Amino acid sequence: MTAPAAAMPRERLTGLFPFLKRYPLVAIAGVVLGVIVLAAAFAPFMFTRDPTALTPLQRLRPSSELNWLGTDHLGRDVWSRLVYGARVSVMVGLAVAALSILLGLVIGLVAGYIRWLDALVMRIMDGLMAIPGILLAIALVSVSGASLATVIVAIMVPEIPRVVRLVRSVVLTVREEPYVEAAVSVGTPLPAILIRHILPNCIPPLIVQATYVCASAMLTEAILSFLGAGTPPTIPSWGNMVAEARLLFQIAPWNLLWPGIALAVTILAVNILGDGLRDRLDPKLAKRM
Repeated sequence: MTAPAAAMPRERLTGLFPFLKRYPLVAIAGVVLGVIVLAAAFAPFMFTRDPTALTPLQRLRPSSELNWLGTDHLGRDVWSRLVYGARVSVMVGLAVAALSILLGLVIGLVAGYIRWLDALVMRIMDGLMAIPGILLAIALVSVSGASLATVIVAIMVPEIPRVVRLVRSVVLTVREEPYVEAAVSVGTPLPAILIRHILPNCIPPLIVQATYVCASAMLTEAILSFLGAGTPPTIPSWGNMVAEARLLFQIAPWNLLWPGIALAVTILAVNILGDGLRDRLDPKLAKRM
C-alpha cells in the first residue's frame, strides 16, 4: 500500500470528528441506532423471556422487578415483546432498503442510459407511483397472505420507482460528461461504462436515499400491522403491540406508549442520520445550510 493510499482512511477519519462535533445529533442518532440494532440482534440475552408466553394471572400489571415495562392483556412481558419487536422493524427496514436500492439501481441505470427504453420504463414507474403505497401493500398482502417475506415485498414495490427516478436523474446528467463520451468513442462495452463511469456517481445519493427508505419501511410495516394486514399476530412487532393495546389505553397506557416511543425514536434517528449523511456526502449543500 502506498503512502497516499494509506493516508486516505486517516484523512476521512480525521474529517469525521469535526463533522460529528458540528452535528452532534447525528452522533446521537448513530448511537441510538447502534443500541437498537444490537438489542435486536442479541434479544435472547437482553434479560428477556419468551415474548409469546401467556400468563393470564399477570395480565395488565404495571412495571415491576419481574416485568420491567409491565404486562399486556394476555400477561405477556412488554419488555420482551418490545425487544423482539425491534427485530421485525430492523429486518424489514434493512431488507426493504437493500432490495429496493439494488433493483432500483439496475433499472435506473439501464433506463437512464438507453434512450429508447427510458420512456417505457418510466411510464411503468409512473403507474406504480400513482398507486398509494399503503393500498398497494395491503392488496399484495391480502393476495399472498400475511408473512414477514410478503410484507417486505409489499413495502419494497412502491419504493422502487422512487429509487429509479433518482438514479435516472443522475445517469441523465453523467452520460453527457466528456469522460463518458470518450469511453463510448473508444468502444468500451456498455456494462463497463455503467459500472466504471456512471455507477460511482450514483452511490452517494443512494446511500442517503437508503436511510429514508429504511425509515419509511419501518413506519409502513407498523401501519400494516396496526391495520391487521402486516406481520401475523403471533410475531411480536411494534405495530401489533400498538394495535392490541389501543382498546385498553385508559386501563394500561404503557402497552401502547412503549412501542409507540420505540418506533418514533427509531424512525427519528434514521432520518437524522440520513440528513447527516446528505450533508457529509454533499459539502456544497452543507455550506448553503
